[in-house]
Amino acid sequence: MNPVILQMMKHRSIRSYKADETIPDEKLDQIIRAAQSAPSWINGQHYSIIGVKDKSRKQKLAEYTKNPYVADCSVFLVFVGDFYRVELASEKHQKHFTTRSEEDLLLIASVDVGLACQNALTAAESLGYGTVCIGGIRRNISDVADFLGLPEMTFPIVGLCIGVPDQDSPVKPRLPKEAVYFEEVYQPDTLPLLEAYDKTIIPFSKREGSIGFTERMANFYDKPYYSGITEFLKKQGFLKGSK
Repeated sequence: MNPVILQMMKHRSIRSYKADETIPDEKLDQIIRAAQSAPSWINGQHYSIIGVKDKSRKQKLAEYTKNPYVADCSVFLVFVGDFYRVELASEKHQKHFTTRSEEDLLLIASVDVGLACQNALTAAESLGYGTVCIGGIRRNISDVADFLGLPEMTFPIVGLCIGVPDQDSPVKPRLPKEAVYFEEVYQPDTLPLLEAYDKTIIPFSKREGSIGFTERMANFYDKPYYSGITEFLKKQGFLKGSK
């Protein structure tokens, strides 16, 4: 198999890291450059990356995200959706940035961040490091934004722990390909495939209470999980005029 594809298919989340290990600057530079090589909407590169290495600051972010391994990794990368640069460009060229209230900006930033984060993750793992993505960066989103000094028209989307692994986690089986890849048109009749996957994933889901995929998804999305996101985005300058 192609070594790049093999590297991607070996991915698993690492949540335990060797203490006091650092990532050499040249390795971190390669990871960031790989992230920057990702495609982006109109080549706008609508993201910024904040690297947090200081132990006390990682500890604070671990508290905000409620993910203790943030404190233990070598570097914690926070991927930020960034339209502040568009605001600077608009001011420079005396334009009005009239689309700043459009919901599509959130999709653009999220896609650009996702692509960049995946590139960084793959690069880090190819260098022998362990990684785990942290969606909990949005759990206390206002506190995180203040802590990182984020200006208007920016918002944190996801974090990425990178460090020297102190555990060997198994690769979790994914959904059947037939449940996610369709030719020509969407195929909605996938419940039997999901039920089969329930049985496959249970042995790998001890962290989630040893339940199946469908039960876990139903439980998770049955109630709001991160409050205050809409209010925060409006405070940052997004969604102006929306209800």
